[in-house]
Amino acid sequence: MLSGDVRDIALKARRENFPVASRLLPRRYRCHLMAVYGFARFVDDVGDEVADAAGDEGGDETGPGERLRRLGDIDADLIRLYAGQAPLLPVVRRLAPTVRQCSVPAEPFHRLVAANRRDQSVTRYDTFDDLLAYCELSANPVGHIVLHVFGAATPSRLALSDQVCSALQIIEHCQDVGEDYARGRVYLPGEDLRRFGCTEADLGGATAPARLRRVVALQARRAMRLLEAGDPLAASLSGFARTAVAGYIAGGRATVAALERAGHEVLGRSVRPHPARLPLEWSRVLMRGSEAVK
Repeated sequence: MLSGDVRDIALKARRENFPVASRLLPRRYRCHLMAVYGFARFVDDVGDEVADAAGDEGGDETGPGERLRRLGDIDADLIRLYAGQAPLLPVVRRLAPTVRQCSVPAEPFHRLVAANRRDQSVTRYDTFDDLLAYCELSANPVGHIVLHVFGAATPSRLALSDQVCSALQIIEHCQDVGEDYARGRVYLPGEDLRRFGCTEADLGGATAPARLRRVVALQARRAMRLLEAGDPLAASLSGFARTAVAGYIAGGRATVAALERAGHEVLGRSVRPHPARLPLEWSRVLMRGSEAVK
């Protein structure tokens, strides 16, 4: 059963590639960012695992039909929240101060739910562009919400944020190849698997053959290009917003470095950023002298 418990959310946040709500930020920002992260993680868990978002014990707890029902419950609770009514789910109730104080629109939250709805029926992506279209639902909305939290959601920044968030999602897909395959999902583009001679059986092995590592390396390079395209986002911000966003970009860069260091072997080991690499990349992003985007 999934509870969306605050302690459970905090533990998951510490396992992320990037600092979800750094101690460098004031408490008010940390609380908002953890509420947003808690919602996003909860929705993902409902879509991925045996979930009990509605708080009952009956039904088919593993089938996509039950997951779709529970995702519908979350969407309905968001509607309650934005209608000024009391949400039923604790994880949605915790969003209320953030929505109210930061004027966050409802649409990005609903898109996160839509991404998990798609996961129940779409389990393969043939091209990288197809994968980026999925990231428009599964990752990019989080960046939009974060910019609203900091009062910095201009059109140019939202577009740059999409580059960063898509990159972070693709990097996570690289790390989780085996775990995703065990759930029946493949987030490596089918045309790339075919190009390098991979079969889906390669994704379920104890170790990654060279052909699969080449596919992962290609996705990591693409993710790095997206991060570089989104780099001006941090320079366009100031104060705590810049600190937070630089941390997210730094986490992506540190994880790409970890993938390279592991030879893109993602099945025989858990690839995570080296603890020393994150602060190094963080300082580099903060110091980068890119011209601010207005």
